[in-house]
Amino acid sequence: VQLQASGGGLVQAGGSLRLSCAVSGFTVDDYSITWFRQAPGKEREGVSCIASSTDLTYYADSVKGRFTVSRDNAKNTVYLQMNAVKPEDTAVYFCAADLTTQKYWMSCTLRLALPWTWGQGTQVTVSS
Repeated sequence: VQLQASGGGLVQAGGSLRLSCAVSGFTVDDYSITWFRQAPGKEREGVSCIASSTDLTYYADSVKGRFTVSRDNAKNTVYLQMNAVKPEDTAVYFCAADLTTQKYWMSCTLRLALPWTWGQGTQVTVSS
């Protein structure tokens, strides 16, 4: 089982990035997937999630209206489109799946305190 986040980089404030979470070892449509981020000196926080088998999505208030999460079942990949980025979006971004409790769960959560399987993070740096 592997989740591999990619697509991070350096971007100016107001710009856009698209992060990818490539999944292997399980079918991405069978599980909800959550994006988290962790800025230096801060706790990891949930940013966005997409439920299994549906288009149901949730967003943290800090990114609502700017970020969009989506899933490509053919590529077994989940994306996080980041628009109108701000310096406070600077963080390492992780994708995660709870493989023990969220199979076929047609909802999703931004809660951190769950048995997540984590992918390797990707650094996003937004310059002002």
